[in-house]
Amino acid sequence: MALKKGQVVELDIINAAFKGKGLAKVDGLAVFVPNTTPGDKVKARIIKKKKKHREAKLLEILEPSPHRIEPKCRHASVCGGCSWQHIPYEKQLEYKTQQVRDHISRIGHLNDSIVKPGVGAEKEFYYRNKMEYSISSRRWLTEEEIQSDEYVDDSAFAAGLHAPGRFDKILNLKECHLQVPESFEILDFVRNYCIEHGITPYDTFEDSGFMRHVMIRNSHHTDDFMVNLVTYKDDQGIMNKMSEALLKEFQFITTVVNNVNDTKSPTAVGRFQHVLYGPGFIVDKIGDFTFKIHPNAFFQTNTAQAETLYEIARNYAELKDGDIVYDLYCGVGTLSLFMSKPAKHVLGIELVDVAVKNAKFNAKENGVENVSFIKGDMKDVFTQDVVNEYGAPNVLITDPPRAGMHPDVVERLCELKVPRIVYVSCNSSTMARDLKELNSVYEIEEVQPVDMFPQTYHIEAVAKLKLRD
Repeated sequence: MALKKGQVVELDIINAAFKGKGLAKVDGLAVFVPNTTPGDKVKARIIKKKKKHREAKLLEILEPSPHRIEPKCRHASVCGGCSWQHIPYEKQLEYKTQQVRDHISRIGHLNDSIVKPGVGAEKEFYYRNKMEYSISSRRWLTEEEIQSDEYVDDSAFAAGLHAPGRFDKILNLKECHLQVPESFEILDFVRNYCIEHGITPYDTFEDSGFMRHVMIRNSHHTDDFMVNLVTYKDDQGIMNKMSEALLKEFQFITTVVNNVNDTKSPTAVGRFQHVLYGPGFIVDKIGDFTFKIHPNAFFQTNTAQAETLYEIARNYAELKDGDIVYDLYCGVGTLSLFMSKPAKHVLGIELVDVAVKNAKFNAKENGVENVSFIKGDMKDVFTQDVVNEYGAPNVLITDPPRAGMHPDVVERLCELKVPRIVYVSCNSSTMARDLKELNSVYEIEEVQPVDMFPQTYHIEAVAKLKLRD
C-alpha cells in the first residue's frame, strides 16, 4: 500500500512515539497519528508523505484502547498545552520511560537496563507555577466551524493558547487545568473586562490593538501571586483601572506588573515595565534556597518536581567535603546553589548574560559564598585556563538545552576525565547521542527519568557517569 497524501485508512495504534503521537505500521511503514493511544483502532487521513514515514490526522476512533480515558479539559484534542489527557497518568509515565529506554538503546547503543522506572509527579494537574496566555483578535475555529458550509467569522477577543503550529490564531480557552484554578479565572476576568471596557486585542497582521498577553506566576512555598499584563501600548490610565479591578476581585494577588511590548516581536517580555501594585516580584524556594522571581526571570516551571530532580542529581553527584564542582549551562544558578553543600567551590558557566547576572544575584541573596559564575559559550569558555584558575573539577554537572552538548564540549569532557559526571537532560535523544560518545571514557551507571510535565509527552532524565578505571 503506497499510502498517498489524502488517503483515508484504518490503523491499529501499537505504540506511543514521536512527539507523543500514536504509532501504526502499514506494510512496515510507520504512520504517526496525534491524539491516539496504544490499543486504539482508528480511521485517519494521510496529511504528510515523508520518505520513511507518513503523518496522519485522526478522523474517528473506531475501537477505543482499554487505556483511553475521557480528557479532563474540553480543549485537550486541539490545544497544544497538554496533548496526553486521554491517557491515564500511570500509562503516560510508562510510555515516557519507554521513550527514554528506546533512545538509550537505539541512539546511545547502551543497555537500556540502566534506565530506572520514571519518577512521577505528585500532581497530575495544576502543577505549573507559570502560565503565559496570549491574546489576539483572531480565534482558532472549532472542527465543526471549519467543516461548516457557511462563513464563520474568526474575529474575536481571543484569550488562551496558540493553536499548534499557528502564530496568529489563539484557542479561546473556556478552561485550563495546568496552573491553579485561579489562573484561568484571572484570564477570564481580564478577557471579560477588556470586552466590557472596549479594550482591543492585539492584531498580529495589522500590528495594532492593546492587550497582548496575561502572564501569571504563583509560588509553591509561599502565598505570593503575580499577574503580569503585557500590552502593545503604554497607557497607565487604562492599566491602573484594570489593576484595581483585578485586586478587588482577587484579593490574594500580591503584585501586578505591566510589561509594554511595543514591537512586532511576539514575546511576552516587554521593552520596559511598570509595577502597578506590590513589589514587582514573587518569592519561592527550591530546597533551602530562596529566589526572587521577577516577571521575565527564568524559574523551573514545576517547583515540586524541580526539587525531586535536583535531589536525584545531588545524590548522583556523591558530593564530598572539598569537592570542586563545575555546573555547565547553569542558567540562573538554581542547581549550582543546590550543589553548594558540602562542596569547596561550585563554578557555573552560562552563555546568556542576564542569566549570569541573575545567578550572581541569587547567590548573594542566599548568602552563598562558595559559588562563582562566568559568562560565555561553553565550547569556548570551558578551557584549560578556566581549570587553572578554578581548579580541576571532581564533579561536573551538565544541563544543556534540547540540542544537547556541542561536540567540542563532549570532546573536552573526554579529555578532562572528571571522576563523576551528572547529565541532566530535557531531551533524552540528544542525551543518548552524547552518552554514546562519553561511554568510551565514562561508565554510564544509571539513568533516571523524571516527569516534570504530566499530560504532555515531555520527560526529563538524569544520568550518572563514573570515570572508567
